[in-house]
Amino acid sequence: MASRAVEPGAQGARYGRSFDWGRFRASSEGIRTRVFSKILIANRGEIACRVIRTARRMGIRSVAVYSEADSGALHVRMADESVAIGPARATDSYLNIDAILAAAQKTGAEAVHPGYGFLSENPLFVEALGAAGLAFIGPPAKAIAAMGDKLEAKRLAEAAGVSIVPGHGQALGSSDEAARIAHRLGYPVMLKAAAGGGGKGMRLVRAEAELKDSLRAAASEARSSFGDDRVMIEKAIRHPRHIEVQVLADQHGNAIHLGERECSIQRRHQKVIEEAPSPLIDKKTRAAMGAQAVALIKAVGYASAGTVEFIVDEVPNFYFMEMNTRLQVEHPVTELVTGIDLVEEMIRIAAGERLRLAQKDVRLSGVAIEARVYAEDPSREFLPSTGRLVRYREPEPSERVRVDSGVREGDQVSVYYDPMLAKVIARGKDRAEAIATLGAALDSFIVRGVAHNIRFLSAVVRHPRFAAGRISTDFIAEAFPDGFLGAELAPESLVRLLASAAFIHRRVAERDLTIGGRMPSIPTGPASDWVVRVDGVDHAVSAAPAGEGYAVVIDGAAHRVEGAWRPGDLLFRGKVDGDPLAVEVERVGPGWRLAHGGAERRLLVLSPRAAELARLMPEKAPPDLSRFLLSPMPGLLVSMAVTPGQEVRAGEELAIVEAMKMENVLRAERDGRVRAIHAAPGDSLAVDQAILEFE
Repeated sequence: MASRAVEPGAQGARYGRSFDWGRFRASSEGIRTRVFSKILIANRGEIACRVIRTARRMGIRSVAVYSEADSGALHVRMADESVAIGPARATDSYLNIDAILAAAQKTGAEAVHPGYGFLSENPLFVEALGAAGLAFIGPPAKAIAAMGDKLEAKRLAEAAGVSIVPGHGQALGSSDEAARIAHRLGYPVMLKAAAGGGGKGMRLVRAEAELKDSLRAAASEARSSFGDDRVMIEKAIRHPRHIEVQVLADQHGNAIHLGERECSIQRRHQKVIEEAPSPLIDKKTRAAMGAQAVALIKAVGYASAGTVEFIVDEVPNFYFMEMNTRLQVEHPVTELVTGIDLVEEMIRIAAGERLRLAQKDVRLSGVAIEARVYAEDPSREFLPSTGRLVRYREPEPSERVRVDSGVREGDQVSVYYDPMLAKVIARGKDRAEAIATLGAALDSFIVRGVAHNIRFLSAVVRHPRFAAGRISTDFIAEAFPDGFLGAELAPESLVRLLASAAFIHRRVAERDLTIGGRMPSIPTGPASDWVVRVDGVDHAVSAAPAGEGYAVVIDGAAHRVEGAWRPGDLLFRGKVDGDPLAVEVERVGPGWRLAHGGAERRLLVLSPRAAELARLMPEKAPPDLSRFLLSPMPGLLVSMAVTPGQEVRAGEELAIVEAMKMENVLRAERDGRVRAIHAAPGDSLAVDQAILEFE
């Protein structure tokens, strides 16, 4: 186990620049506290960086732990000290309790913050820390264990007077029992892993014909994810919303809630967009939900930050779903509307301090919305993407924009961990302003080298249903029923892209005139008339200087474009007809790849004569790859289920590819015969690499 020390604060200033951390109400007194002198963060990535920022502001030294894959990671550079704890696989490093205990003892840390994921909800870890004389910056092991079992949590919630979803209070024993209970509850019903969370082991069952297979699949996934195949059954709520209440409790019996978060924008039970407060919840409902959440945490002897999750119908009636006994990924939206640093409160509570706030002191101000930026490919059903961050530019910091990230340009997105790159959080005086601010921030976020979901996030926050607050956990499936291949190009968006293309192409033409010693003032000016082809349609475009910008004519319509873009810039920031916009820019041959508002297009910029000739060119058909099974992602080929010459049926398993800690089963899309196998179990696969070939 290796360790190294970093000069205190050496890297912290530049990486904490994205948000004014001093605005939190909990720190407004200007007190530099040293409730602990040194803490260890048993995590990685953006949450480790997030905890380090608060620790530094509180005058607490930080210790980072890292695997072999993370030796150069951002959280390692930010911390005051760092300790290597094992190989890349999480089971050998970030889940290795002995290695983390040894790191804490070696560096003299007094407490451990678990972040989220990994060991954050492992009661055995909490007990091991206590036995070693270390404080856990989180709740007691007993509370974690009680809330970690969904059946037990539901029983405790009911006893505490919390509204619960109608269901069966015990694990299902057989498919026959499941059928009887489902009939009593009425379809649809929801099957859930009793010992898990995060969407694992969950199945929505709409009819009895689906029940048996769904129960088998839920139990199998629960066993592989949590080592526990128990499954529970509940009544499924129609058009449900996922709304959770943030709670804080100290070790002296004091407990409060900090309002709710709307987390209904989900994909496969994984949260995508979160906001506070919820557009559905009024003051009366908020008070009722908060009171029940506080009653529950008092009943289980909770102490720390936590989240009580509810499922809510359209009335709104709310029902207890589960409790997360840790800091949530989406905690920043609560911080921005309350001014309370939740990490600081967790540290103070772990040190034995009493809550400094009473319920009457909690005030919600404005609206905050968070979007999770992942290295994943929306065009490939959101499969994880790995590789190097060739370009990485976060949105400019402002009073209304915060970015929590754990990467920087040049970092490698590994196959070993969750592919989240960053969280973009925007705040506004109302929901409309927060949405507009978030949309603008996403437009100016640049990631190259790996596939990402930024265009998808931008399309979601600009969707009319989202703007109206008419959302549910079915929103993504209903709004994008055929998946996401890019936002539609509305007429006004097309004008913005064409105007931006005219601006940047004119700037490049002007720059080109200075090459070879020619001066900009020579009589022969740059070309100003072009044909811009986008989506197979040609547009007549011209651009001429006009004051500080250009007068641009698109298909006969006049527009004014202003901006400070220079050749080589990755982002065009400017105005089209007075409206501000940010457009991502990449040169592609004789044209440009531009992205804005969730839409990404290649614009081919040609002279009128070149466009005339281009219309005569035949189109090259793409190669026919329909006979091949291609790897949808980079990963490890775990197994092959077929051999050459074998007949296969549609839906039959062909191979399993492991990536990002998940096994992905590849199945036949149609009937056929295997002609050849092009890869073997144990091979590392690149995206689109041929695995096998059909006749």
